[in-house]
Amino acid sequence: QVQLVESGGGSVQPGGSLRLSCAASGYPYMRRLMGWFRQAPGKEREGVAAICTAGSSTYYADSVKGRFTISQDNAKNTMYLQMNSLKPEDTAMYFCAADPFCSGGNWFAGYNYWGQGTQVTVSS
Repeated sequence: QVQLVESGGGSVQPGGSLRLSCAASGYPYMRRLMGWFRQAPGKEREGVAAICTAGSSTYYADSVKGRFTISQDNAKNTMYLQMNSLKPEDTAMYFCAADPFCSGGNWFAGYNYWGQGTQVTVSS
């Protein structure tokens, strides 16, 4: 079983930065693919960024390219999302997710394990 715990959310002004963390437990082979998702009120959940933990290949949604960076620290079993140049439209609950399979196809599909989420609010 994989458990995921997010942290690092908060309130920030437009143009500011936040770094989200996702602490993971469980066998590494159960979380070869890890990703960040977000869901704003009244909207569907959307994929933000994903990483193959074995080779560190990454993928980003167009809306965050150049502003967000996904990374991992395998020694700490932790995944990060560095968010820069934040915009009000980035306001959402952010979730981390994991899956045993990283095929490089649809990076945002088929995740089996989910965290509880951390709220990010971007407002002046």
